[in-house]
Amino acid sequence: MLALRCILTTQAKHLVSPPAWRYRIKLQHRMSTSSHPVAAVCQVTATPDKEANFSACKRLVEGAKEKGASMVFLPEGFDYIGSSREETLSLSESLAGDTVSRYTQLARKLEVWLSLGGFHERGHDWENDQRIYNSHIIINDKGDIVSVYRKSHLFDVELPGRGVSLKESAFTIPGLALLPPVQTPIGKVGLGICYDLRFPELSLALQRHGAEILTYPSAFTVATGAAHWEVLLRARAIETQCFVLAAAQVGRHHEKRSSFGHALAVDPWGAVLGDCGGENTGMSLVEIDLEKVRDTRRNMPVQQHRRDTGFYHSLEQT
Repeated sequence: MLALRCILTTQAKHLVSPPAWRYRIKLQHRMSTSSHPVAAVCQVTATPDKEANFSACKRLVEGAKEKGASMVFLPEGFDYIGSSREETLSLSESLAGDTVSRYTQLARKLEVWLSLGGFHERGHDWENDQRIYNSHIIINDKGDIVSVYRKSHLFDVELPGRGVSLKESAFTIPGLALLPPVQTPIGKVGLGICYDLRFPELSLALQRHGAEILTYPSAFTVATGAAHWEVLLRARAIETQCFVLAAAQVGRHHEKRSSFGHALAVDPWGAVLGDCGGENTGMSLVEIDLEKVRDTRRNMPVQQHRRDTGFYHSLEQT
């Protein structure tokens, strides 16, 4: 059985009735004795202050490890969210810089895997073009970087009536390729970032290459998050029959930007296992029972029923 808790940085015990609080304690005990690995899906409020952001994320990672998590997921922009193009670029680093080094040391010290969901990585020709990648970094429990996926789909969206105006391509280079799913202690994890969530071709390609878990670390706007966040995550889980883990930014980063929150964990049937809400930083702890993936795919063998690629392109030939 899957068990989870959403742990907020506010005093959660004052927000629920005593019976509900006792139930959470029971869930914690069941999780601590479970044979299934535990993932921590985190929710943070990054600002342009990189040191404060690291301290907040470090506390979440340490708390997740204490509660039995073997892998911790941090959202897009975990390092910082700048208030202007100039600030965003000036704060960026290479993979060999101080920020990633501190996280590799943290992973090694705590013996925990990390998904760093969207790092502002200086591009390959930084000295000439001053452009960056939005990079999703996986670090193992030895402190080694085992995968770096660079965001494929850039968020260039204008929604005047909803207060959304972002052009990521103004300073970000799109990644050139998807990467194979990464074998981790919780299963094979396929990597995406935020806006990638809207492109089912990506999730299906990762599933075909063995993904059991998809992850979409994000900083969804309030307007698009309220309209589409949960339904998109559940759709990706249902169509791939994978777990979906989506760490999220929440709240006000600076005067120009806020994020929707609701860091989410979804099972292969599309059921929401954990939701961190839209106000506070914190985490959801969720057991990953891969039998759920195998049972769902066996009972509803969607992939076996899928036609060959040519069939789906047949309309283009008419």
